[in-house]
Amino acid sequence: MKLHDLRPAPGAHKKKTRVGRGIAAGKGKTAGRGTKGQKARAGGNIPAWFEGGQTPLHQRIPKLRGFKNPFKLDYEIVNIGEIARLVELGILEAGDMPGAKKSKAAAPITVNQEILRAAGLVRTLSKPLKVLGNGDLSTALFVVADAVSGSARAKIEAAGGSVSILEVPSGPRAALGLAAELAETDAAEAAVSTEAAPAEGAAPIVHATPAPEPLVAEPVAAARPKTARKPKAAAASDSDASAAAETDADAASDSDASAAAETDADAGPADAAAPDEADPADAPTGA
Repeated sequence: MKLHDLRPAPGAHKKKTRVGRGIAAGKGKTAGRGTKGQKARAGGNIPAWFEGGQTPLHQRIPKLRGFKNPFKLDYEIVNIGEIARLVELGILEAGDMPGAKKSKAAAPITVNQEILRAAGLVRTLSKPLKVLGNGDLSTALFVVADAVSGSARAKIEAAGGSVSILEVPSGPRAALGLAAELAETDAAEAAVSTEAAPAEGAAPIVHATPAPEPLVAEPVAAARPKTARKPKAAAASDSDASAAAETDADAASDSDASAAAETDADAGPADAAAPDEADPADAPTGA
């Protein structure tokens, strides 16, 4: 078998459909494109965004100009005139707070988001409340809201009322039970720092630091002269010579010691007999 004899397996290769090759082929005459029309012509491709001539989608929708502020606050708006109308209708009435001392002067009417929702002026409590100054007011009100315009505040205070703004914390705060403890801790730290600080007009305390000891140069030991190393054979011969010299010295010392011992042995009997013999020179002379 040679390279030109290789053939694909039966059914693995499908021939390309040849169109326009006669009616008997099945794809002759119109070649599967139908009769006439844009799609039957050469180059009759229709873009995907074409909608048949009607206004396409990208032209029907408005253009997104500008931007949407993600930090915008959507308020529930109530005007002063609407609150005054509820007061005139008797829906909002003045009353003392439970547990408060009774006073001769009439208490101001309390207005907050819950009361306004019960009265129908506010739809939800999920949004912050803002009071605007459209309208007139002649009744003293105690208004509690998240925001109040300048004109509304002026009209409320001119009628003898007051305004309380609900503050939103800008950062994390301590729990209610820990506020007193944290305050005491801060006061103690402040007192300690005050005691540690020097009094006004007093000379600052300067701690004297000992002067550093002068550095003394240490004497440098003289370097030993380097001696040339002897080869191993010369070193071995030197060691043998020194050992032989030591052996000869030991033998000489042993021979000297034995000779001295023999000399002492020979002189011993003569020295012992000397006292018994009388010397004629030592004998006494007669008268």
